[in-house]
Amino acid sequence: MQDTLQKFIDNLNMLPQESPKLAKYAVGWALTHGIKILLILLGMWVLMLIAKMIGKRIIRITSDDDPTTENERERRARTLVQIFNLTVRTVVIIFGSISIIKELGFDIGPVLAGAGIIGLAIGFGSQSLVKDVVSGFFLIMENQIRVGDVVRIGNVSGMVERITLRIVVLRDLEGIVHVIPNGEIKILSNMTYGWSRAVLDIAVAYKENVDRVTSVLKELGKGLCEDERFKGVITEEPTILGVDSLGDSGVTIRMLFNTIPLKQWDVAREFRRRVKNEFDRLGIEIPFPQRTLHVRREHDLGGKTKGDGKEHEPSQ
Repeated sequence: MQDTLQKFIDNLNMLPQESPKLAKYAVGWALTHGIKILLILLGMWVLMLIAKMIGKRIIRITSDDDPTTENERERRARTLVQIFNLTVRTVVIIFGSISIIKELGFDIGPVLAGAGIIGLAIGFGSQSLVKDVVSGFFLIMENQIRVGDVVRIGNVSGMVERITLRIVVLRDLEGIVHVIPNGEIKILSNMTYGWSRAVLDIAVAYKENVDRVTSVLKELGKGLCEDERFKGVITEEPTILGVDSLGDSGVTIRMLFNTIPLKQWDVAREFRRRVKNEFDRLGIEIPFPQRTLHVRREHDLGGKTKGDGKEHEPSQ
């Protein structure tokens, strides 16, 4: 112990004599390896910046002149650009880190061999991760889903905010973010692929004339299609399918509006507002749950009411 302490003290005493050599070595290392490390870091930053600029350029080329809506090509471009940027960033960081480790004087051979063994072990133990990546690859390549789509996966619905090879990130109407591994996706329902549809069930009381109500709905649908706010949103004339059901309280008439993606809910809300106002103006009754009770008095077999000795007609 004393020998070790004495050796350490002797080394400290030699520092003033060795300082010029250490300074010369530090300057030499900085002028060679240090500059190379700075150039590697600068190159990594430039490559990621170039990838980001390319992505923005692709999005700008595919975008149209209408900033209020997003077409299919724009969604596809945004999704692929997101994947492209993530891939470039990952590759640049991996190869840049390996180059920096080499410049620091470490032998990268054992490092790469160890990384390969660790990767192989992770591959065997993380089959779910491999399943997620493979599923994500086909999900993106087959254009099943894009950033900006509104989808339902299992019992979760929301707008797609992010797609990677491993996960899909949805945000629902309440603002809750759902992260779903791609390998867990069994059934995916895309509600905004190509075009969307608003399905409306309009109920009226039984006393109303169905043909008259159908005519009113047709005129309201025509007026909505001609409205400047919805002229470019509704892609086809509304379709009235007719009486869809005879319910407990009223008759249900079903009609359809085909719209551009994401606008079916706006069209449905506006049409319901117009239906309510027009039905109120015309006196068409919108049914509400109600029940009619028929009370029957107990009679004897001879048509006489028990207890009064008089004959009465059966009543309800």
